[in-house]
Amino acid sequence: MALVIGVMLQTPLQAASLMDIYHEALEQDAKYGSERAAYIAAQEKLPQGRAGLLPNINFTGTGQNQYIDTNLGPERVIKNRGMVIAATQPLIRFENFIIYEQSKNQVIQADARFVLAAQDLILRVAQAYFDVLIAQNNLEVMGAQKKAISEQLEQAKRNFEVGVATIVDTHEAQARYDLTVSQEILAKNTLEVNKRSLQGIINRFPDSLSSTSIDKIVSDSLTLPYDDMEEWVALAEQKNFSLKVQQIAYDLAEQEIKKAKAGHYPTLDLVAQYSNQQGVGGAITGRGIDLESKSVGLQLNVPIFQGLSVQSRVREALANRDKARQDLENVRRTIGLQVRQQYLNVTNGIALIKAQKQALTTSKSQLDSTVLGQEVGVRTEVDVLNAQQQFFSARRDLAQAYYTYLMSRLRLKAEAGELDEDVLKEINALL
Repeated sequence: MALVIGVMLQTPLQAASLMDIYHEALEQDAKYGSERAAYIAAQEKLPQGRAGLLPNINFTGTGQNQYIDTNLGPERVIKNRGMVIAATQPLIRFENFIIYEQSKNQVIQADARFVLAAQDLILRVAQAYFDVLIAQNNLEVMGAQKKAISEQLEQAKRNFEVGVATIVDTHEAQARYDLTVSQEILAKNTLEVNKRSLQGIINRFPDSLSSTSIDKIVSDSLTLPYDDMEEWVALAEQKNFSLKVQQIAYDLAEQEIKKAKAGHYPTLDLVAQYSNQQGVGGAITGRGIDLESKSVGLQLNVPIFQGLSVQSRVREALANRDKARQDLENVRRTIGLQVRQQYLNVTNGIALIKAQKQALTTSKSQLDSTVLGQEVGVRTEVDVLNAQQQFFSARRDLAQAYYTYLMSRLRLKAEAGELDEDVLKEINALL
């Protein structure tokens, strides 16, 4: 009897790889596009902060007609025309210096956030991609299992007809077949849902994706560059971008305290003004005169009392600084926890893949021996069905363990601040 033990769908020539999907997501993903626009907008913080150190020049022009009636003669018209050009160059404004330094930090923070957005895109693409592959593998296993059970069902029916088997064997095979059909329907639905999730990222329905053959998984090649968990934690504390974002938030809070205190400090500006007025004083004298004036000087402003608002802003900034410190510590602890979790997921994933490969080999041998035992009459139809179920489950579990391992590896790299397109290329090569 020819027994089908595995039917894997052939990969179309145009099947999209993980890198193909990622490149599409760079252009099509709306969330990443939003983060990219926010990054571009944040770059303008630097020229805005620098503006407080540069001259401020204003031009004012006026033009009006005054109609004067003195009851002594005809109505007189005085034409008032004027222009004023004023320039102010800040010399000593501590608040403006702090704002400029804050703008530098805001740009650095935006850079880190954009890197986080890029890493998040990689993780979302990979997760959606692997979800489709897992669902696709489940469907393939269900199809192979259904075909194998169908053959067993037909054989059971023939054996019953010739009187070498009981009706119980036929009913058992029929029940297994019906159950597999229902599971195949669920697998098809799961595959459709997962493909729709990927569609939300790349804005098209993914017809076919390239995947690996579980028979080609080499567990000995699954290694990590650092063997010790605490090495990964130390690396994350240096390079994790979420931690960098929060560290800069703390630095900004510190600068906000200095900016609030600067409300007590005097300011000194260099002020220059040019004025040209025509028709000045016509409403009083009846005849306007032309005036031209130029002035250059220093303007000192000393704040004396501002309703205690400066003290209030300082207290507010101090409280916000304390909050930022606690947020920073919380992020540091969270990242340490996540690094340890992902490290365990990766190392345990390697061990699980090795165990699943051994289980697949064992279940294949068991299936072969059970089929042979049935042919010589020492095994029953139910024994073969159970062996088939165990074999197909082993294939499914190995594929799922492999894709889960690859995802955990990407997440560990992200927590360590090392996830980029090159890392994704390495994962793509493993597929």
